Amino acid sequence: MYVHLALNVAPLPLSPLEVQSSTPVGGAGERQALELRVRAVEEENRALRRELSRPPRSPSARLPHGDHRGNQSRTHSEEGTGDNEGQKAAAVGNSSDCVQLPVVDKCETIHVAIVCAGYNASRDVVTLVKSVLFHRRNPLHFHFITDSIAQQILSSLFHTWMVPAVKVDFYDADELKSEVSWIPNKHYSGIYGLMKLVLTKTLPSDLQRVIVLDTDITFATDIAELWAVFHKFKGQQVLGLVENQSDWYLGNLWKNHRPWPALSRGFNTGVILLLLDRLRKLRWEQMWRLTAERELMSMLSTSLADQDIFNAVIKQNPFLVHQLPCFWNVQLSDHTRSEKCYKDVSDLKVIHWNSPKKLRVKNKHVEFFRNLYLTFLEYDGNLLRRELFGCPSEADHNSENLQKTLSELDEDDPCYEFRRERFTVHRTHLYFLHYEYEPSSDNTDVTLVAQLSMDRLQMLEAICKHWEGPISLALYLSDAEAQQFLRYAQGSEVLMSRGNVGYHIVYKEGQFYPVNLLRNVAMRQVNTPYMFLSDIDFLPMYGLYEYLRKSVVQLDMANAKKALVVPAFETLRYRLSYPKSKAELLSQLDMGTLFTFRYHVWTKGHAPTNFAKWRTATTPYKVQWEADFEPYVMVRRDSPEYDRRFVGFGWNKVAHIMELDAQEYEFVVLPNAYMIHMPHAPSFDITKFRSNKQYRVCLKTLKEEFQQNMSRRYGFAALKYMTAENNS
Repeated sequence: MYVHLALNVAPLPLSPLEVQSSTPVGGAGERQALELRVRAVEEENRALRRELSRPPRSPSARLPHGDHRGNQSRTHSEEGTGDNEGQKAAAVGNSSDCVQLPVVDKCETIHVAIVCAGYNASRDVVTLVKSVLFHRRNPLHFHFITDSIAQQILSSLFHTWMVPAVKVDFYDADELKSEVSWIPNKHYSGIYGLMKLVLTKTLPSDLQRVIVLDTDITFATDIAELWAVFHKFKGQQVLGLVENQSDWYLGNLWKNHRPWPALSRGFNTGVILLLLDRLRKLRWEQMWRLTAERELMSMLSTSLADQDIFNAVIKQNPFLVHQLPCFWNVQLSDHTRSEKCYKDVSDLKVIHWNSPKKLRVKNKHVEFFRNLYLTFLEYDGNLLRRELFGCPSEADHNSENLQKTLSELDEDDPCYEFRRERFTVHRTHLYFLHYEYEPSSDNTDVTLVAQLSMDRLQMLEAICKHWEGPISLALYLSDAEAQQFLRYAQGSEVLMSRGNVGYHIVYKEGQFYPVNLLRNVAMRQVNTPYMFLSDIDFLPMYGLYEYLRKSVVQLDMANAKKALVVPAFETLRYRLSYPKSKAELLSQLDMGTLFTFRYHVWTKGHAPTNFAKWRTATTPYKVQWEADFEPYVMVRRDSPEYDRRFVGFGWNKVAHIMELDAQEYEFVVLPNAYMIHMPHAPSFDITKFRSNKQYRVCLKTLKEEFQQNMSRRYGFAALKYMTAENNS
């Protein structure tokens, strides 16, 4: 059984009351006592690190389960509040004896509640979760109070993250709005900043305790250390809080500054320990409501959301609070006393970016804090899929099915890596940036769908200039690259001016570019009735968006299975004067500035489009499927997805077009539509295809297996695909 040790050492004093209770009055005496305490903290931290790094010498070093509980009950009766801890620490002097905190059982589940709403907060909470997962040694149960946006993003993220011994539940914040909407709130968090007040009502009635965190928190230690503090609550203590480290509640920040009532400096609610069962018995719901109603008669609104109301309640009922050492919530807003919470890096436990400035906050050590935050921001989340050995976990059917499928693959198969990639679950963060889309009333709207990696970011601005309609993009990035993309996008006026572009991050894993998975991810997030299936290297003609919407009506797309073909061209020139009309395009085609797409290397891919006919066509015309046909098409949103077995280069679009044909889609070429492929360096995957014989052998094997699957699914009608392939 894992025995977790921690020191019972109070932080350096923050409030005038704490100073008076733990140090003698007078400059020299106060400094001397302070130095003694600092040395004591440093010595005990060193002793703790030595103890934690030392493995148990024998099985007898591991206490039996019954002894754990005995330890907990004894410590619970002996420990006092945060104020008493300060006095005890001062009395310790230079002693290096370790004081054992109550043990958190190795397999005890730690419950964490987080309120999260919107796109940006969903992005922030991932960094918090990473920091918790990085240090944790216990099963975790996250309780997310979310709006519909955050729930969609986070449920998809955790489903694809597949972290062992992590359970996630969601609670609809919209259903809770009526509980707090009557409270005027000036804080930038809005109505969601008040929802921590109703957790006793929101969370399951059998949940006894929970750690509540803001989204702008970073952990620098195992969260089990904080969970262990619950055992130190005594009497009627039901709230564990760290003192506020700014002068806000002292009311001296500016002339006529009038904060809500608070005990001394008040408490910060970025980190809260809630004893839910006791709070319910104390009728917490009624307590905070009556307090808020009374104070709002004079204060009119809250300035710091739930924090104002928590503090007003504590002012009236100080016995409710167990003061936590301030290293459990080092508050990095401007002009705070946070520097008094730590003497050494090892003292840090929880960092709270509670200023609207976030990483740009003023602090003497902000560069260190920023680097710590960026470490988790860019940390590879796949590495956090660590098993907790020795802890039985609830059966995860998705994980079990995946393991069963993978175990059935032959690892000696030369194409094993190709086959395995089809079943790889890639961690996916939908709507990485803010997204706004208002459905059109005429049901003709079209979304451009594409996928890309880091080396194609430069195409985004150009595509946005050519296509004014909604766009759904899947980006294949590492965690670090996702942050580079974020900075790039936020620095682009073109991208920031567009709210109707959905950016969906699929995190890198494995050795192949999962092109068809990326396309499927982007397709699933299409909100319009129709989608134009493009690639990131193509610039659509100006006006294509409106032209496709008119074609929806003209060709009765709503009632027919049609794939509208947009003829594809290419240029070898990096600086192209993009043709503004079909006539201009034909002129450039005749001059050799443009070519039909892949004319030199893969004629079959687009030959059925019949470019000779297209030159003079004025009305849409049908074409027949032929082997290796891979046009770019607009289809209904309910069209089939791409086959995931095809990764990297080769046959990924061909197989999809074959599927459309098998499902009896008509291919109709649009006479006044076109798109142009822009030049770029060869991708890594096409280089592997050209240089690696085994790559080509495996692709041929996958093609044959796909065709056999088609025969089984579509019977006699699919024989033509086998015949066409043999004749090609």
